[in-house]
Amino acid sequence: MQEFDNIYSKKIAKKYDKYELQRLSSKRKDVRERKAGAVGRPFKLHIKDRFLMLLVYYHRLYITYTLAGFLFGLDQSNICRDIQKIEPLIRNCLPIPKKIYNITKRLRTHDEIEKYFPGFLSFIDSTEQQIPRPTDNRKKKIFYSGKKKRHVVNTDYG
Repeated sequence: MQEFDNIYSKKIAKKYDKYELQRLSSKRKDVRERKAGAVGRPFKLHIKDRFLMLLVYYHRLYITYTLAGFLFGLDQSNICRDIQKIEPLIRNCLPIPKKIYNITKRLRTHDEIEKYFPGFLSFIDSTEQQIPRPTDNRKKKIFYSGKKKRHVVNTDYG
């Protein structure tokens, strides 16, 4: 907890006001009717809570926006917007992992996984789905589970 407070007070809190002013003033200066900072609704969470939210989201938990919304009392869209707005500041202060946007297909081989996630240890989650007893004797042996004397098909989730 003390390390979190040190990082927050020494790095994030000092840079936040300047970062927020720069973020707000960089948008369409010619169209702005009011001063920077007088735009939109204020954040529901304080900067310290939003910093904690981002760390929980990124620190090897990779929770969904739904779960983060439940934990922090916000809805999914607010979680997404808050993370997008504060992420550049945190990225300048702390080494957080980058999002991978260029994966357009499901990773199928160990080489593809190693390319995007170096050192990743993979695991397979499998479940058995019961099927009707096959009439062919060869298929009976292949699909027999041995668990509760059922015939099943294994469904793998990689």
